[in-house]
Amino acid sequence: MREPDTLDHAIIGQLQVDGRMSNLDLARSVGLTPAPCLRRVRRLEADGVIAGYRAVIDHEKLGRRLEVTAAVEVRSTDTQTIEEFERAVVAFDEVVEARKVFGNPDYFLRIVVRDVEEYEQFQMQKLTALPAVFRVDSHQTMKLLKS
Repeated sequence: MREPDTLDHAIIGQLQVDGRMSNLDLARSVGLTPAPCLRRVRRLEADGVIAGYRAVIDHEKLGRRLEVTAAVEVRSTDTQTIEEFERAVVAFDEVVEARKVFGNPDYFLRIVVRDVEEYEQFQMQKLTALPAVFRVDSHQTMKLLKS
């Protein structure tokens, strides 16, 4: 793998803003002609620098207006219990992001639901029902500054 240069970083920056932009528009925005621009994009993809493309979902337009960050501490550290917890958490539709972190808490979960009642139901019937869960500390998002 070749070390990304300034043009590669410019391409990456443009694709982070709009992953669906045409190769022609991308080439123009970074000062290349289309063929070399496409070769660079393909190389960045092949090298795994560009790992994929995703749709950014506006959860509010789907009626899911409440975003909660849950700090989760687990009670057990045995591998099987942790693996079961992680499989369950990533399978929950309400969880849109899950991070295992160093220190306490053990995990941060970003949860998106319709309202407070739906969050309470999710927390009580799904999240805290998992055997590994020791404590959940929930924080409602006031305002999204950067995503």
